[in-house]
Amino acid sequence: MTQNDPFAIAGDTLVKGYVYQLHFLAEAEELALIDEIRKLSLREAEYKQFRAKRRIQSYGGRYDFTANRLLEAEPIAAFLHPLRERVADWTGCAAADFSQALVAEYAPGTQLGWHRDVPYYELVVGVSLGSACKMRFRHYPPKARERSIAVELAPRSIYRLEGEARWGWQHRIPPTPGLRYSITFRTLRHTQRRELPRERPA
Repeated sequence: MTQNDPFAIAGDTLVKGYVYQLHFLAEAEELALIDEIRKLSLREAEYKQFRAKRRIQSYGGRYDFTANRLLEAEPIAAFLHPLRERVADWTGCAAADFSQALVAEYAPGTQLGWHRDVPYYELVVGVSLGSACKMRFRHYPPKARERSIAVELAPRSIYRLEGEARWGWQHRIPPTPGLRYSITFRTLRHTQRRELPRERPA
């Protein structure tokens, strides 16, 4: 499969706009990124009253699920800049367009439920580190008795969600078999490219 191919599923059906590439990173690059991530003060993700097992660090913007709005976050860390440049080359976008980044840690057995990324964002690109895992897709809104579709996310691979895959499908991560990290870069939708509201001091 080339990086420009949509992922083929169930015969002739396609998740259009889902693009995947193996071996995007070399093993040494993966290890260097993991070393940097382990220095971060990751915190459990919060979704309204729920605290998830997944631990995260947001850059460039942080979504408040209680207030349902996007808030400021610290600038994208310097160690992510070279990776952002490569992601930009891979997608054909400008690096500066990827104004938000999310680093996530999945301890063994951690999962991420069905969702679409919040509508403030347009293009979504994910880089996988550490353990392999599955990602499952289902149509949005979900269709009765429809079976979800599983794809493999290998270490050092990259994927992107755009168009139909971004807006017409939900995705989830089932419990991971081993320790996994992900780095997600997102672009803002054109209608959201304005100054983010500042978080009020506690």
